[in-house]
Amino acid sequence: MIQMEEIEILKKEKTPQNVIDHSIAVCEKAQRIALNFPKADKELIRKGALLHDIGRSRTHGIRHAVVGCKIAREYGYSKDVLNIIERHIGAGITKEESSALGLFEKSYVPQSLEEKIVAHADNLISGTKEVDVDFVINKWESRMENPEDNIKRLIELDEELIQAFKDD
Repeated sequence: MIQMEEIEILKKEKTPQNVIDHSIAVCEKAQRIALNFPKADKELIRKGALLHDIGRSRTHGIRHAVVGCKIAREYGYSKDVLNIIERHIGAGITKEESSALGLFEKSYVPQSLEEKIVAHADNLISGTKEVDVDFVINKWESRMENPEDNIKRLIELDEELIQAFKDD
């Protein structure tokens, strides 16, 4: 269920409406993925999914995750929500990749189940439309210089969260 508190925060921060719409779609996808994981914290996933792109209220570059984490911290969100926001980009950014991208050198790879669910739900939503992993791979191959490691992490994340449940 989408609650208004996070939507109001996105609006207060002047997040573009298309980003808000995307965040709602990511939240809905993340909630569907989470159904496969009874122990997943659904409320944490909801908050993290809705706020994952709040940094796009300031920048659309790779730093939007770090900026978003800072904004959410100012609203008093828990470390668990902040980690979702900071680690949602792609299938994660390794410590080695982070410095090359101009980020503070540390790992931005999703660790918790909830972080992984939101990151992957974000991968599987383009705008507000659901896409498959092949779409994401094609997009990354056309935009990234050396996407191989990112694609490998994407496929591993997909297998962990989605593929195991397709035959059920």
